[in-house]
Amino acid sequence: MPLQPKLTRFNQNVLSKYQIYNGIFMTLPFDTITKTGVLLPLFHETCKKGFDNGDNPTVIVDTFFKKYQARRSDKSKIDLLFRFIQYIERQVVLFDAIEDAAFPVVNNMDGIGTLRSLKESATAEGKLDKLRQYLEEFKVRIVLTAHPTQFYPGTVLGIITDLTEAVKENDLLRINDLLAQLGKTPFFKHEKPTPYDEAVSLIWYLENVFYESFGKIYDYIQQNIFDGQHIDNDIINVGFWPGGDRDGNPFVTPEITVKVAQRLHETIIKNYYRDIRKLKRKLTFQGVEERMSRLESQLYKKILHEPSELTLHDFDSELKQIRQIVIDHHQSLYVSEITSLLNKIHLFGFHFSSLDIRQDSRAHHKVFTDMVNVMIEHGSKDIPKNYHDLSETEQVKILSEVSGTVDLSLIKDEETLKALNTIKAIKTIQNTNGEAAANRYIISNNQTTLNVMQLFAMLKLVAFQDKLTVDIGPLFETITDLENAHIVMEELYTNPAYAKHLKTRGNRQTIMLGFSDGTKDGGYLMANWAIYKAKERLTAISRKYDVTVIFFDGRGGPPARGGGKTHNFYASLGPTIEDKEVQLTIQGQTISSNFGTLDSSQYNLEQLISSGIYNSLSDADLRMVPENRVVMDNLAKLSYQAYVDFKSHPKFISYLEHMSTLKYYAKTNIGSRPSKRGKAEGLVFEDLRAIPFVGSWSQLKQNVPGFFGVGTALKYYEDAGEFEKAQRLFKTSSFFKTLIENSMMSLSKSFFDLTKYMSDDPEYGEFWNIIYNEYKTTKRLILKLTGFDELMQEEPSGKASIRVRESIVLPLLTIQQYALKQIQELEKSETKDADLIAVYEKLVTRSLFGNINASRNSA
Repeated sequence: MPLQPKLTRFNQNVLSKYQIYNGIFMTLPFDTITKTGVLLPLFHETCKKGFDNGDNPTVIVDTFFKKYQARRSDKSKIDLLFRFIQYIERQVVLFDAIEDAAFPVVNNMDGIGTLRSLKESATAEGKLDKLRQYLEEFKVRIVLTAHPTQFYPGTVLGIITDLTEAVKENDLLRINDLLAQLGKTPFFKHEKPTPYDEAVSLIWYLENVFYESFGKIYDYIQQNIFDGQHIDNDIINVGFWPGGDRDGNPFVTPEITVKVAQRLHETIIKNYYRDIRKLKRKLTFQGVEERMSRLESQLYKKILHEPSELTLHDFDSELKQIRQIVIDHHQSLYVSEITSLLNKIHLFGFHFSSLDIRQDSRAHHKVFTDMVNVMIEHGSKDIPKNYHDLSETEQVKILSEVSGTVDLSLIKDEETLKALNTIKAIKTIQNTNGEAAANRYIISNNQTTLNVMQLFAMLKLVAFQDKLTVDIGPLFETITDLENAHIVMEELYTNPAYAKHLKTRGNRQTIMLGFSDGTKDGGYLMANWAIYKAKERLTAISRKYDVTVIFFDGRGGPPARGGGKTHNFYASLGPTIEDKEVQLTIQGQTISSNFGTLDSSQYNLEQLISSGIYNSLSDADLRMVPENRVVMDNLAKLSYQAYVDFKSHPKFISYLEHMSTLKYYAKTNIGSRPSKRGKAEGLVFEDLRAIPFVGSWSQLKQNVPGFFGVGTALKYYEDAGEFEKAQRLFKTSSFFKTLIENSMMSLSKSFFDLTKYMSDDPEYGEFWNIIYNEYKTTKRLILKLTGFDELMQEEPSGKASIRVRESIVLPLLTIQQYALKQIQELEKSETKDADLIAVYEKLVTRSLFGNINASRNSA
């Protein structure tokens, strides 16, 4: 039977089921407000017609109450709006579950970009040996971060998992019970989670999803590409930031870092224990059963924190011996299952996931200065007394050669002590869980060579006097820092001490590049182009000094933060950019949407693996031709200027502060970090975190960071009569094509009718019109560029999914804008009703949840 088009599969297996199950859900009597389920469709219809007629959210809400609920008191009206939000949040969950259940049907699990497809095409082209050779070196690492965009509490995630299974099985009774349970389960967290809470939430995915999907992928590669032979390379691994990321999060302490590493260790041991117990029931053979019992006993002791002699090496060695006995004496019965467990041990060790430490260079500078002052004050011979008077070059030389130990008992400043004890924590974790458990330190906002060498010296002075078993990864974020990154790295590569350190680390250098702050700083096109060019320069300089550079991309969910169709981005890079490893951050609801089930996790991991390998196997030369580079460079500069002018508008900050949901992000209790870096009372652009910044534009349905400046840049070529140059760039550059496709996603999720009323605002009308005009220009010219009749024309199922999700949250967005307008009006009045303002503020905060979750990659 031929495979039906993807849109047909989506309509049959997602949209139709949602309509059926939503009908059941709307009839469930689980709230105190009568007929909420009956009234919500009427409110939805009122919203849709109202926006079609050009009405504003206030008129729409008032129209609904006059037409359908005229007798309600003001309090009762607000209560009903809260109930609508409650219903919509749960409708989003229902749609998530149905879409997750249909994932392997809608997406071809053996299609383009999957390992099976990769193997078959390599075999057909006679490149199987080349594929094996590449897989012996290539790696993909996804790094789970603690960035707070996941609004679902653990209880709701559990319901989604159960609901997904029930939908797969079409179990109506169970679906009915789960929908009722969903209606009774709170979504709102009354207290902010601790960093440890965040870690525990994400470890759930490691334990229940990644353990299986990583193992399944590795087993496939070993059996089908390497004919069952052992592969030294792990190919796929996972990194972890909760509990280690201290950048802007004062609540992450050294104790929490150690505690998270211990939790990771305990979790992987539990997974091994479960697998050993399953195997033990099968391996009931002479010479094997007793050995399996011993392994089971030793793992159980580790779970109970009792003394155990079992090391990772012993575990691996014993299981290999058991496998050999089974091969030699028991006809290889169940040998594939033993091999599968050995593969998991190879992938996860006793650490499960590599815990990264991260801190801002400015915070390091304060810590380092305080440490040096204490050392000088107490007569240390390791740092000269005139250190602070020396030039940066002289300081770098001293830090390169520094030796000795710093006495932490002399440090009095609490923040300094926390930072230095974090370094000791890395050493502790390595000693207990192995070096792979914590062996990388990221310096965010890295600007200079000195930033790196300060950390280099601190690591050596505090805990790594004998041998530095930690990789230092500078993170370059702003446009200026990206332009200077290769200069900083050349200074490091030519520093004898740092070069010696790199040699002990296999001459591999991790460099992190931040899309989020790059976009916030320079706009969509410039950020992506600046990172592309920085990677080319960093590749060239690294190859010059025989260093393999590993690019670690700090990506968020939406295109504005480097997200979108991520695998397309990696497949679009040419030979001028090093591609031995693909490393990227995965965060918030993108974890649950892209990697939350075994099917989606396996599919998206395979897409990443194949996209990284695609360039090496392909005969096509993806490097950008000189004339295309000129056009791309000019487009980036034009869009950058448009974005900088927009950002410099006197109303930019106040618009975000007064007309968006920016200030409400801090009240959602979804993350342990403060919502901004600095401690200034007012809103300072530099202190804004990328998540609330991008998320606020998403809540407004304006999605500025994903398109602003693109239209202005394209219009330059249209006005000059040279639009064919931009069209040629789109047709011949995979990189530019991917950028435009992802920008189309941002445009598709925009809905300016929602905030059209702002165009008449005496203070912000002009500013709103600037955004809207850029949106119209960008949409018109992207359609002209691509030759499409509508946005995302080549992704009909993706577009359909967005359309359904946007439709579900339309009433919620209407309520949000209505509440924001009410707050503005109440704050203008001479006698402010503080209690009523608080109620509307709660309405705004609660409305954030459903929209973020519905967008799946909106922050």
